[in-house]
Amino acid sequence: MTDLEKHWHDLPVGPAPVDAILHEARRSSGRTTPRRSPERRLRRSLVTVGALGGLGGLAAAFVLGGVVADRSPGTPGGPAGPGAGGGDATPVAFFGELQAPDSCDDLLQHYVDRGLDLVSEDGWARPPWPVDLDAGATVDSLDGAVPVLPRAAAEQSAAPATTRAESSATGTNVQEAGVDEPDSVKTDGEVLVRLRGAELTTYDVSGAESAGVSELGRLDLGDLHDGEILLTGDRVVAVGDDGTPPDPGEPASPQIRVLTIDLSDPTAPRLEHTVDYDASLVAARQHGDDVRLVLSKGLPDLDFTGPRDDAALVDNRRLVEGTTIDDWLPRVTVDGGEPTDLLSCDRVAVPRADLGLATMAVVGFGADDPGTTDALGLAGDAPLTYESADHLYLASSGDGSDCWECSTRTSGPVEPGRADSGTTHVYDFALDGTGATYVGAGEVEGSVRDRWSMDEADGVLRLAVGPSSETADENAVVTLRADGDRLVEVGRVDGLGVGEQIQSVRWFDGLALLVTYRQVDPLYAVDLTDPAAPRLLGELKIPGFSSYLHPLGSMRVLGVGDDGRGGAQVGLFDVTDLTAPRRLDVHGYGRWTQALAGVDPRQLTWLPAERTVLTVWQEGRTGYLSRIVVAGGRLTVTDTEVERGSDVAEVRTLPLPDGKVALVTGEDVEFFAMD
Repeated sequence: MTDLEKHWHDLPVGPAPVDAILHEARRSSGRTTPRRSPERRLRRSLVTVGALGGLGGLAAAFVLGGVVADRSPGTPGGPAGPGAGGGDATPVAFFGELQAPDSCDDLLQHYVDRGLDLVSEDGWARPPWPVDLDAGATVDSLDGAVPVLPRAAAEQSAAPATTRAESSATGTNVQEAGVDEPDSVKTDGEVLVRLRGAELTTYDVSGAESAGVSELGRLDLGDLHDGEILLTGDRVVAVGDDGTPPDPGEPASPQIRVLTIDLSDPTAPRLEHTVDYDASLVAARQHGDDVRLVLSKGLPDLDFTGPRDDAALVDNRRLVEGTTIDDWLPRVTVDGGEPTDLLSCDRVAVPRADLGLATMAVVGFGADDPGTTDALGLAGDAPLTYESADHLYLASSGDGSDCWECSTRTSGPVEPGRADSGTTHVYDFALDGTGATYVGAGEVEGSVRDRWSMDEADGVLRLAVGPSSETADENAVVTLRADGDRLVEVGRVDGLGVGEQIQSVRWFDGLALLVTYRQVDPLYAVDLTDPAAPRLLGELKIPGFSSYLHPLGSMRVLGVGDDGRGGAQVGLFDVTDLTAPRRLDVHGYGRWTQALAGVDPRQLTWLPAERTVLTVWQEGRTGYLSRIVVAGGRLTVTDTEVERGSDVAEVRTLPLPDGKVALVTGEDVEFFAMD
């Protein structure tokens, strides 16, 4: 009898006993160094067994997630959905690739076993630095609407849908229409709200342009640091950290603070609620009056001491073995009360895949009641987050070194707890109000660069996948669809940008635009009208690259990026014929300049009625606002100096009613003259 058969024989029938097998293997081996994914090793072993006629049917069910718990109420297929994060919460229906732990002890054992793989005589390989996985400063993006297929292609298949990319209702250039994102400034068209440091200021922008902008009120938000805001009705939700200073010589412990501010009287903003989480912020999104946070709690801060010898390793392993479940799961504090558990153990899924070690938490709440939450967790590191109108996807990056959105470093060792398997694992959650329900999981070999490389349309997940240790040196577009509890690959296009890196991606209902770069800029158009048979329509190779694409309608796309010689540029592309895209015009800003929308898309605004783009670029420490009029296939550019120093990153332009535009700089808010 094989070892696998022995373990299976000793356990009751039910979910595939992956954790028990791995736990037994860890106990017997005592290994302390990271290993290749046990799941991948088990897969190969099971395939071999199946070929020998041993456990063929059972192995197939094990590998494909076919052996799952009974689908009764409270399990997949049953009527139960997500409940509140505490109290009488309904157990989350985890299944397949995500399993609910049998108990808190079972969940703790998962953390301890994985933690023992990561500890050394020095403690964790590196301190668990807080990271912002959704920082605008590391986003490559493309936003908007695109062209129709040429007539010949349209006769063969439905034409890709075209929608114009415009700012959200609160003035922010966002990734997904209908899903708002936080920024330092928001408006409802009459009142503009700005967060600078810890000071929230309101302005009246409802008057005539000649009357100017007038300040209404201010509110000091105390210890809030590095904050951004969301706006819904007469309420602001500010998200930042609580400013707790680290101990001398130690990294800062992440502590996310959520403040809600009543703006019913904009001359006197009033703080309503304060909610603190002992975790770092991955992403924040808003659907109507509902807000959703994705948080990450990394490795515990343990008192690792002692010399760098074998005795220290033994002591450090004992510290890990002595942790409690509270060391691994995030806690929440509402309005200065006592900290409580954000997640009960049965609302934390244990992944079968060998993810890095962390705890992801998906937290939903109404903007009027931030202390009452719907929360679920993942006992693994899946730091890439994409949210559509009705789905949330959490994903690993494929290769930690490729996940440059996950930290400010660009090279070096993978952070402790972060897997480097060459395979991207994706977890799908359906959204309903503040709640999220697990749908299924999939995987694809290769790396996913950032959230802009992910998109969902009509239940199909589309990924732009870069090379990893498991692939050839090329890029691909892959489509996946839910089939039972799995996201199954249904189509793909390979060979995009061989030997090059993905710089930007833009998705539409039946179309993807993809830019790669090494020495020239190939712009690829991929037809996705049939997800099972995506195909490359055409490509354009030009010097430089576009790190941000913004569609201006059904025939034109603006590319913002680098000219390949160390200078910023904007280019106008004709995409009327997707089989032969053309660049109609280009404007360069000169050597040693940077187009900031390629770093943070929120520094670009498209005004379709005026056929004008407003975007920020920088030379040295001086920032300029570029007014770009698009007409007759040409770009007419006028530049205005607006800011200097670090405040250049804070420059924003927000569209207002009656054709007005608010210009926000480091110190001022004023109307920008469009004449």
